[in-house]
Amino acid sequence: MEYAENILGTIGNTPLVKINKLTEDLPCLVLAKYETFNPGNSVKDRMALQMVEDAEEDGRLQPGGTIIEGTSGNTGMGLALAAIVKGYKCIFVTTDKQSKEKVDILKALGAEVVVCPTDVHPEDPRSYYSVSKRLGEETPNSWYVNQYDNPSNTKGHFKTTGPEIWEQTDGKVTHFIVGVGTGGTISGVGTYLKMKNPNVKIWGVDTYGSVFKKYHETGIFDENEIYPYITEGIGEDILPANVNFDVIDGFTKVTDKDAAVYTQKLAKEEGMFLGNSAGAAIKGVLQLKEHFKPEDVVVVLFHDHGSRYVGKMFNDDWMKAQGFIE
Repeated sequence: MEYAENILGTIGNTPLVKINKLTEDLPCLVLAKYETFNPGNSVKDRMALQMVEDAEEDGRLQPGGTIIEGTSGNTGMGLALAAIVKGYKCIFVTTDKQSKEKVDILKALGAEVVVCPTDVHPEDPRSYYSVSKRLGEETPNSWYVNQYDNPSNTKGHFKTTGPEIWEQTDGKVTHFIVGVGTGGTISGVGTYLKMKNPNVKIWGVDTYGSVFKKYHETGIFDENEIYPYITEGIGEDILPANVNFDVIDGFTKVTDKDAAVYTQKLAKEEGMFLGNSAGAAIKGVLQLKEHFKPEDVVVVLFHDHGSRYVGKMFNDDWMKAQGFIE
């Protein structure tokens, strides 16, 4: 009989799926690393489990403890699954920008959720960075995860996502393109792929209102670049330790409107019901068209599932209110 010992045993080994209609004008093969096949429907299940296991191993996470983290939703989902199986409590801190579905899902998994304002400086005591850190200090027998600076985030992708992409493409992958938030995925996968073949190009997808692209190109952290944006799960107003800029060949920025419109296009033209960052990622691929040759194999990673965004990118009233569709 073939079965997993528990739900955590189903994390990883997600399929590669060819993109057909949206990439018709590109000369190359474009394959999606389809991460919604993870049990928590996102790529974050991988690093959540890695972070929990590493914290258990070195004693930061003790039996019966409480896992505390600031999350846009998906890391919280992965941590919650691990917590249920392993017997921990969870407190998650998120922002009022995130979809209602994400908050409801975390509560459905037994987590306590604290919602903070988006439009405050990272150092502000009300910010979700500050609140999660403070709860970590105040809560007895707790572990503050800090996915932004936790090296286990990158490690999880170096150990699993990178090798899977290499093996699934038979080592023929030439470009890896992914939205960048905490930096764990691009850094872990990018480090692994460049170790196997230094010529593989690693591209990050950034959003307007985020600091990554300018910092990568100039080394300047420009606070004037920072302003509120709608796209979820990518971009930052800080520089997480997990973003290894040395591994990244370049960034392309995608607008909120394009990210939202292409999220709908993926569903309606490819049958791929995915989250907001997937729309940004595929638009990023299209923007990089001049970098591709006919023999190239481009892998783009799709982070999470469309069910998290039914009230937003898949709601035409919301799209009209944002001015994204007529």
